[in-house]
Amino acid sequence: MNLPSDPIMLMSVVNTQLRDKFSSFDELALQYDVDKSEIEEKLNVVGYIYDEELNQFRRR
Repeated sequence: MNLPSDPIMLMSVVNTQLRDKFSSFDELALQYDVDKSEIEEKLNVVGYIYDEELNQFRRR
């Protein structure tokens, strides 16, 4: 999967995938062969963290 470099667009794409297709961030990362920590770092810079209970990235 080719993910956007813009952090806000990245958050939108990842959250849409989590909502529509995946029950966890781990599952998404495995399916698309992406580095979870790289995504988390990009989203942390703009104030988003992964909420496992809600299965989405949310504002801190």
